[in-house]
Amino acid sequence: MRPSVSVLIVAWSSSAELRRTLPPLLAELREDDELIVVDNASPDDSAAVVADLAPRARLVRMGRNRGFAGGANAGARAATGDLLVILNPDAMPLPGWGEAIRRPWLEGRGWSAWQGLVAEGDAATINSAGNPVHFTGIVWAGRHGEPLAAAPGAGEVTALSGACLAVPLDVWRRLGGFAEKFFMYHEDVDLSLRLRLAGETVGIEPAAVVAHDYEFTASAGNKWRWMERNRLATLVRLYPTPLLLLLAPALLATEAALLLAAAAGGWGGQKLRANAEVLTWLPRLLAERRAIRRTSTISAAEFAAALTPDLDSPFIPALARSTPARLALRGYWRLVRGLLPR
Repeated sequence: MRPSVSVLIVAWSSSAELRRTLPPLLAELREDDELIVVDNASPDDSAAVVADLAPRARLVRMGRNRGFAGGANAGARAATGDLLVILNPDAMPLPGWGEAIRRPWLEGRGWSAWQGLVAEGDAATINSAGNPVHFTGIVWAGRHGEPLAAAPGAGEVTALSGACLAVPLDVWRRLGGFAEKFFMYHEDVDLSLRLRLAGETVGIEPAAVVAHDYEFTASAGNKWRWMERNRLATLVRLYPTPLLLLLAPALLATEAALLLAAAAGGWGGQKLRANAEVLTWLPRLLAERRAIRRTSTISAAEFAAALTPDLDSPFIPALARSTPARLALRGYWRLVRGLLPR
């Protein structure tokens, strides 16, 4: 059965991006599909752009900015399609996207969620072809900067990019959507790993291409604070206890290294605030952890099998990607995995 699609865009000060994305997106939708745009109390004319370019879209107006996670959860409550597709306002679908994003459903691949191939804004290089997850919880865009022709075939990935994320609506509602307190960043990783804990798989459909006009500027605003806070929250919420215990030395070393890097990079205050917020969140995170563990069906060893010891992102300092560091991390990870109960 061909699924109906609910495309969900969370917008905040996104009028320029929506003017670029909406026309090609609308050309990819069928009569029984729907478009939902959540306006996170934008100070610009984002809502007016939606009304002008997509008058049939359902516009969900938020009284305040609840971030990507909160906006997505609110918009998904209004969705009625079989397949929920979350799309960034700056992720412009290329021709054929509308059919390709349904393909994993139509072909019965057994995935519980999947992403399209996220290209850079020039549609010539890759932004994300699935996101690797390091055992410390550090995540990056897979195959970033490689030519689009080097994209992988359809297959499983560790974590999905929220720039173009498809999930059957019943799966989304069973999971409870994104971790709303995250506000922004890492909520797509958290969702992917929760599915993995439940014994389910996520994948990529490379024929569903979006041109993502995005630039990594982590020095701006609260970006480092949110990324680090949510990385640590994901470790607490999701990592099996035996894995956390065996990783404790590496996690402590990572914290020390990140504190030094943050101080040198001018975002030390954000890092300290992120750590403090995780401490205040701890009672809630532990309660969420217990609830998530009740639905887990895989062992710590099976969970660890999806993680990587290699730090392969070009955004990570060269020292951490050097041959000595790589060998040390691989040796440590081999020891950890050998000690995990199966």
